Amino acid sequence: MALQKLALLGREACKRLTKLSVRGWDCGPHVTRYEMYRRVGEFFSREPRFGKILSISESEGLHDLFEPSQSEILVANYPEYNLLQLPFPDETFDYCVSDQVLEHVEGDPQRAIDESFRVLKRGGWAIHTTCLMNPIHAAPNDFWRFTPAGLRYLFRAYSKIEQAEGWGNPFVHLMHVLDLRSVPIPNAPSHPLHKIATLNWSNWPVMTWIIAQK
Repeated sequence: MALQKLALLGREACKRLTKLSVRGWDCGPHVTRYEMYRRVGEFFSREPRFGKILSISESEGLHDLFEPSQSEILVANYPEYNLLQLPFPDETFDYCVSDQVLEHVEGDPQRAIDESFRVLKRGGWAIHTTCLMNPIHAAPNDFWRFTPAGLRYLFRAYSKIEQAEGWGNPFVHLMHVLDLRSVPIPNAPSHPLHKIATLNWSNWPVMTWIIAQK
């Protein structure tokens, strides 16, 4: 019990020091989304940032990638909307996006992917982020994990795969143990958290994502 208390005290001290270390810095998202959002953002250097967008279940983190003044974003949160059976006509949207949603689909993931395909206009884009080496987390339940290759397979009906990638490293798991994963990452290459957030070991993907065109 004494050892457990000591470990908890050490974790709290580490957390306080880490939060102090980012104070005053210009920061981006937390560690599991920092590099992923950068890579997804690169896609928009060649594609328009506007259109009719279907945003699935608390995916507001991806909204910053779009130009709000020229976009119509329909937020479709669960349980009112279910990715397994969307109440929209075929070919309605220019984009369908979801951020850390696919692992929570209570049903066949292929059906969810097929629904995003159905509601996209011809030439429209699906952007879905999810996870592989991530602790079980409920929202309200946690069912699935995806490799980049698995995502490519699920999206095989799409005409083009722009990105099917993963990001992660062992240090992210240490940050989770220390309860540091929610700390924002400084936009400064010299900061230790920035180094962790941009270090990618291809065989340690914590986050995975795909960008595919119908």
